[in-house]
Formats: sequence, C-alpha cells, structure tokens
Amino acid sequence: MDGRGEELLFGAGCAVLALLLLLRIGRALRTGTIPLYRTQLSRAQAGEARFWTLVVLNGAVFVLLFFIAADLLLGLGYRSGR
Repeated sequence: MDGRGEELLFGAGCAVLALLLLLRIGRALRTGTIPLYRTQLSRAQAGEARFWTLVVLNGAVFVLLFFIAADLLLGLGYRSGR
C-alpha cells in the first residue's frame, strides 16, 4: 500500500478542523469574545492587543491546517519532498 488512504483521511480531518477554526475566528470577530480553553475571554477583559494577538494566532493555525489539508488532499508533495 502506498498510504494514500491515510493521507486522504488525515487531510480531510485537517480540513474539517480548519473550517471549525475559521468559524471560531468569525464568531470572535462578530461577538468580541474568543474561547480560551473552557472560558470565554472578552475583548474588554483581555484588552485590544491581547484579543487581536489571540485572533492572529488562531488565524495562523488556520493557515497551517489549510496548507496541510491541501497538501495531503491534492498531493502537492510538500510533506514528502517530491
């Protein structure tokens, strides 16, 4: 076996996680609260800089997950060095 099934499964999982993270970022921008572990951190509690830092970090993880999903699902070859 060439392992393509595992790549597709893991890529689909990354894509789903990326979409859920995108929903989380959208909700944070819309409501002004961002989930942090089991609590909700509001913009007023955290301050503008910390709130936007958390949003940007979530955005960076989204980009990374999306890149991994695209690589695995489309067979771009970044992981294997092809």
